[in-house]
Amino acid sequence: MKKSFVLTWSMAIFTVLPLLAQEEEATPSTAQANNPLANMTALSFQNYYIPKLSESPDGIYMNTTWVRLAKPLSGGKFLLRASLPLSTLGVPNTAGVINTESGLGDINAFLSYNFFSNATTTIGIGPSITAPTASNDLLGAGKWQLGFAFVAFLVQSETLQIGSLITWQASVAGDDSRSNTNLGAFQPFYIWQLGKGTYLRGVPTWAFDFEKEAYSVPFALGIGKVIKVDNTVFNMYVEPQYSVYIKGAQPIFQILTGINLQFMK
Repeated sequence: MKKSFVLTWSMAIFTVLPLLAQEEEATPSTAQANNPLANMTALSFQNYYIPKLSESPDGIYMNTTWVRLAKPLSGGKFLLRASLPLSTLGVPNTAGVINTESGLGDINAFLSYNFFSNATTTIGIGPSITAPTASNDLLGAGKWQLGFAFVAFLVQSETLQIGSLITWQASVAGDDSRSNTNLGAFQPFYIWQLGKGTYLRGVPTWAFDFEKEAYSVPFALGIGKVIKVDNTVFNMYVEPQYSVYIKGAQPIFQILTGINLQFMK
């Protein structure tokens, strides 16, 4: 079960990539392909495979696929992004047999106001909400959560793009029997263009659970490819991530794979 997720995503990326490479390559769109606030409708599929959690029994693993839709509003002044997680959690029982729980996690959405946006700089901030939609208690917090998201994306040159996504959310209502939440995350972006749509990337998520006093600070380095076919920009990538600072039940190592589609006007 665990290996099948990684194999499926890897095969999908490396099967589709050479086929798309026969088409027109992206040029002006390359720098914006990793911009979360780009003024384009976008659909993305990201998969995080986590083979082991720190301070947890051997055999526990997680695999989460995020389906995200981003939609610019009011000519790009606002951007609405909704994220839906589909997760599998593997937990060994007393006999050492791995039992799995799969289903829907907690859906999140944020609305960003882009108060600065041009060809080289995009900065936005706005409120976020997370709904307790998980199909199983193990896959969600059981709480309504409110917070904010701040995003900055800077095109330093044709070669280098940098930026960050900062989020914070805390529980405001929900199941009284479940623990309250107080979560923060800092996600740096560093993208180095190698030419012809190929690039090196690192987009790790530094996660901080203030309620449980747990954290994970990973370092990441992966590779991606951007291809433009007609009016659609395809962005495919593989990115290993390793936590250099960690406390609590957090990922030690994870593999991020993804396919993003941006639909140009």
